[in-house]
Amino acid sequence: MLRRGDTLIIKSLDRLSRNKGDIKKELEYFKSEGIRLKVLDLPTTMMDLPEGQEWVFEMVNNILIEVLGTIAKQERASIKQRQAEGIAAAKVKGVELGRPKAQKPPNWEEVIGQWKAGEITATKAMELTGTKRTTFYKLLGA
Repeated sequence: MLRRGDTLIIKSLDRLSRNKGDIKKELEYFKSEGIRLKVLDLPTTMMDLPEGQEWVFEMVNNILIEVLGTIAKQERASIKQRQAEGIAAAKVKGVELGRPKAQKPPNWEEVIGQWKAGEITATKAMELTGTKRTTFYKLLGA
């Protein structure tokens, strides 16, 4: 919980967000709440300033934040584009993506028959088929 007069130290500006608008909102919030932000990758934020000189560093920091915020946004867009290209290439190759579909175990029909006949409970059926609750009910609907 940060309070007025506290100092928050972060490694880099993109730890706040990769969206320039969100970064600006966070910075404005910290400023309005009297919380000092020090960014290890921005040396000018690490300096202690003499009284009356804060405006110079604030101006420099605002320029740096604009540039770095834009870079972070572009980096995020590049990552998403490369990811989409990788997924498309994998699909062309026929690679199955995502979690594998649940398969009915070999004893499924026998155990489900016992369960439907009321001879065993659903919990016992799950135990005998080696399935978890969600998988069991998903396979019932399949």
